[in-house]
Amino acid sequence: MQFDWRAILGPGLTTLVALIAFLVDRLFVTVPNPAPLFVCIVALASSISGIASGLVSAGIAVIFSALFFLNHRIAPGYDVNDVARMGLLALTAGGTAVITGMLRQKWIDAFAAEQEHHATSARLAAALDEVDIGIVLLGADTRAEFINRAFRDYFALPDDVADSQPPFIALMYHGRDTGAYELPEDQLAHFIAARTEMMRAGDSTPININLADGQVLRFSCTALPDGGRMLSYTPVTDLVRHGDAPAKAEYYRSLRKGRRPPFPDKRAAE
Repeated sequence: MQFDWRAILGPGLTTLVALIAFLVDRLFVTVPNPAPLFVCIVALASSISGIASGLVSAGIAVIFSALFFLNHRIAPGYDVNDVARMGLLALTAGGTAVITGMLRQKWIDAFAAEQEHHATSARLAAALDEVDIGIVLLGADTRAEFINRAFRDYFALPDDVADSQPPFIALMYHGRDTGAYELPEDQLAHFIAARTEMMRAGDSTPININLADGQVLRFSCTALPDGGRMLSYTPVTDLVRHGDAPAKAEYYRSLRKGRRPPFPDKRAAE
């Protein structure tokens, strides 16, 4: 059975402080009412171990306070002021234990939910890295919050650049600078401007993007509720290149690097 030091820290500390205060008051100098210190210990106990530990600490504090007030009375018994002070301490310490314990539990639940959210996000990111569709998630400021493995491979995007949350326009310029697009150089500026405007408008009309290595990607933009965008780059080389010369089939097959199934045999289809 594992020893839980957190559960006994509050009650133990309350008892220790109470004994020290009682001995110093009896043997050395008069000690003022330690009730404020007890309330602080109760809050500490609840924050570390929960409501139960805080309430136990509060009970110990009230019991010691009763002995402490009795020790300062000339006549035996308690007067109305003593009872009022003990009642106020009981309410304050008990309320502190409950409120602090509830805040602690709320924080624990929020932390657990955040951990679960991160775990789900990690699983989703890992799953998206396994598909051959390029996926880019943009925030409302058009910065890339997530770029999956397929997109990085299609456009030879280094991991350090992808993980730095580059803006969409930077991704377009990267494709231009690396010669990724099968376009004449004098058309690249217009192509980048048109794609950027399409993304900003949230235009979901799919278009085909021809890459310099012979692959064809179908680009689609989806507007998200938070103002961001989801960009998908679906490989459609098989469909677009179906009418190309059969002699080029092996060439285009080699460009796919084994990610897609082989071209169908036209003669077998006929």
